[in-house]
Amino acid sequence: MANYYPPVGFHFLVEFDQLGTKEKDHQFQSVSGLSVDLETEEIVEGGENRFKHKLPVKTKYPNLVLKRGILIDSDVIEWCRKALENFEFKPVDLTVKLLNQDHEPLMHWKVIHAYPVKWAVEDFSALESKIVVESFELAYNYFTLHKK
Repeated sequence: MANYYPPVGFHFLVEFDQLGTKEKDHQFQSVSGLSVDLETEEIVEGGENRFKHKLPVKTKYPNLVLKRGILIDSDVIEWCRKALENFEFKPVDLTVKLLNQDHEPLMHWKVIHAYPVKWAVEDFSALESKIVVESFELAYNYFTLHKK
């Protein structure tokens, strides 16, 4: 049996569907928000005092947060600006791919119907020498997990 090593979390890319993204638009510093919670409802049964029944109701997905060094010429930024400044929403699907050492996808998350709800640039400071980082917060309906 061969040794198994878990994949590293720093080798990934993000691809936006329906956006003619530029060459660097798929490179991000971090992606967070790929999680799902199951909301439950408590039901009290008459005569049963030891516990309450918990029944599944629906799933809930947090916003997806993408961070990267700021790009001057970016289709993703233009898409966010149109939504946030002009209220022109164009939901898109996107894919977050976890890559192996040969740059091939090990698994990917298909995020459905995403649209921007926040765009931010980190603070500027003359006391620090660091890259200007922008972050995008996207609301979405759900995601699906695919292996290879």
